[in-house]
Amino acid sequence: MKDLFRKYWAILLIAALIIGLDQWTKGLVRANIPQGGTWLPESMLWLSPYARIVHWYNTGAAFGLFKDASMVLTVLAFIVIGAILFYYPQVSQDDWSLRLALSMQLGGAVGNLIDRLTIGHVTDFISVGNFPVFNVADASISVGAVVLFVGVWLQERAEKKKRADAPIEVTGETTSE
Repeated sequence: MKDLFRKYWAILLIAALIIGLDQWTKGLVRANIPQGGTWLPESMLWLSPYARIVHWYNTGAAFGLFKDASMVLTVLAFIVIGAILFYYPQVSQDDWSLRLALSMQLGGAVGNLIDRLTIGHVTDFISVGNFPVFNVADASISVGAVVLFVGVWLQERAEKKKRADAPIEVTGETTSE
């Protein structure tokens, strides 16, 4: 048990924080804004064309993709969650970007899965301009993907620099350029 805790404590802590924030914000929206309704503080009405809180539901994937595919996405979420939990302990402790990305994606996947299993659809509420309405879980998955790509890019740059700075071996002698 101690070994399991040591392997998973970081991913579970980050994912739990994301899940908690996601479910709390969705609960606030469901309790205080009627389906299809909009909320914006009186003092911020000028922001209305650009950003607002709405109560929307989504039977598809993040940002309204694959509408009415809730059952397929539920099964896919279980597969993704299982894959993340299987792969995470194999990631080097030094690879913080991959560990953070997987944690964020796990939290987002579980947050939206809870909605699918409990109410049959995902509650979305963040509306920015003409961008599809999304929620904390969607944002976590997306930011996790960005962290992953930036982390891979930084690692590749470091590896290239390391190779470029490595001494070149010429006929058995080691020289440095």
